[in-house]
Amino acid sequence: MAEKPEKAEGMSNSSIEMVLPDTDESTEDGMFSDKRKTLLGFRKMRQKKTAHHPVGQHLKALFDGGRFTEEFAPDLKTDDPLHFPGYQKKLLENRRTTESPQGCAAGIGRINGIPAVGAELSKSFMMGSMGSAEGEKLTLAIEAADQRKLPLIIFSASGGARMQEGMVSLMQMAKTSAAVERLRKNGGLYISVLTHPTTGGVSASYASLGDITLAEPDALIGFAGPRVIEQTIGEKLPKGFQRSEFQLEHGFVDKIVDRQDQKKVITQILMLHGYGPEGRMNSALYPDDGSSADSAVRVSTGCSENDSPEKEVPSSAESKDENSENSRSAYDRVQLVRDKRRPKITDYIDGIFDDFLELCGDRIGKEDPAILGGIGLLNGKPVTVIGHRKGKNLAENMKCNFGMPEPQGYRKALRLMKQAEKYGRPVITFIDTPGAYPGKEAEENGQSAAIAENLAAMSDLTVPVICIVTGEGNSGGALAISVGDQIWMLENAVYSVLSPEGFASILWKDASKSKEASEVMKMTAQDLMDLGIADRLIPEPEGGAQKDLPGICRILKENLVEELEKLEGESTKELLERRYRKYRNMGCPDRTNIDQTGSGSDKRRESKAVNEPADRLEM
Repeated sequence: MAEKPEKAEGMSNSSIEMVLPDTDESTEDGMFSDKRKTLLGFRKMRQKKTAHHPVGQHLKALFDGGRFTEEFAPDLKTDDPLHFPGYQKKLLENRRTTESPQGCAAGIGRINGIPAVGAELSKSFMMGSMGSAEGEKLTLAIEAADQRKLPLIIFSASGGARMQEGMVSLMQMAKTSAAVERLRKNGGLYISVLTHPTTGGVSASYASLGDITLAEPDALIGFAGPRVIEQTIGEKLPKGFQRSEFQLEHGFVDKIVDRQDQKKVITQILMLHGYGPEGRMNSALYPDDGSSADSAVRVSTGCSENDSPEKEVPSSAESKDENSENSRSAYDRVQLVRDKRRPKITDYIDGIFDDFLELCGDRIGKEDPAILGGIGLLNGKPVTVIGHRKGKNLAENMKCNFGMPEPQGYRKALRLMKQAEKYGRPVITFIDTPGAYPGKEAEENGQSAAIAENLAAMSDLTVPVICIVTGEGNSGGALAISVGDQIWMLENAVYSVLSPEGFASILWKDASKSKEASEVMKMTAQDLMDLGIADRLIPEPEGGAQKDLPGICRILKENLVEELEKLEGESTKELLERRYRKYRNMGCPDRTNIDQTGSGSDKRRESKAVNEPADRLEM
């Protein structure tokens, strides 16, 4: 028997049909086997040439109902600027198989009801190479997102610049990059999604400039292709080189997302940036259920409508018996915050924020897990959350370097702070670190410079910044993410110029005297309140925060909502002047001039404990 192969899609009736014998290859003689393989090869080539792979499949999966309006030059075609031999024929073939005049689809649609501009550079059209038509269409989409104040999502799959268009093609890199920069400067949100493959000139231009960069699993991403690299260096590349996972590890993408999850994650990003069905919402708004920040606090504290959240509250010392937690020594507190059961930043994020999305990478060369950062909702409002990450067991601690960041971690933190500033999001940091990592590579990569850049940048961020010391905060490694409008400390937290062991070793040449060092360093929350460095003390239950994590999170959340509302009520000038004066007057012989020099901070707010006695945290 012989079977007639199916016609490949798009073949005419006059096409020659090949009849292949249905015979077990193992029983055929060598000559017939070779002939059969040749015929199979021809059929495969014919099907590949005639198969249709329409441009825009990613956009159809992203937009509601698979619908979007092609508003940006839908019939745009290249004019073959170099009159390259055979190029027109190649274009005709690709237009036929993709049902598109060029390789870019772009338009406006809705993503779970949220209007957005989307574009897709498809590998189905000439391997996704970016010619003049594709560059023009991408630029039109970027400009439309800027003009209409809509978020922009671009899916890229490309082999790079289009050789047949020479320098005209190469200049599309500059053109699209300039358009993205204008969008970013004007506050627009750009989500770049890297699919397989994204290489060459596309990877080295607009595709790598996203505010948020997502990648599909195992996608090839890089400038030079693996074959070119191997030919250049004369070595075989390791498995996984230049793949998405490699790029995540090296700090160049925020998150790897499976295709089926992309719409969900992109929707989450849009909502975290204040976008809704009516477009960009006011990022400073609290939930639209008619409640204000104050009422939210009253509900969560159990206060009646007649109770005032502004009432004066006793300090930690006043709210406790003298023989209780307040009498704990500094050294005891050091040991307590080093307890492996002490809550970590992940616990506080889970207990305080909703819909948290972690973002990764410094965009220079590494992802440092010792710094955790991302965006979450605080009482319905987007905020940026950054902090030191410690593990809950040895394996986790080794992965995140026991909470000791390298320069790349601080640069990631700075990148996220600058993003927060761009979108008007407050920044909340959690400090819990033995210090910056003191390693050889850390020094080679500029540990001092990275910390210094953060200190300078945080002093001038135009959004509110609240820093919370939850465990131990040692040296510049802690300070690098704790320059803010307010510094809060949990009652048992410690914050010092160095670890007690390091202090004793340097000053007394004896690390075993760490207990004595703890007492003279004035490192406890109460010590730093007295010194005017800490602004707020968060009481802990007997035995520490680990005894009532929900209670600690509840109090932190209420106080954050309350304080952020106050800080956001100030002008940018007032905010920056207050912050500058806060640090300007630390160590000043006459600290009474704080209020008289423009900080606007009254003594009650500078040194008050939170409005919840510690005994109310007990189970």
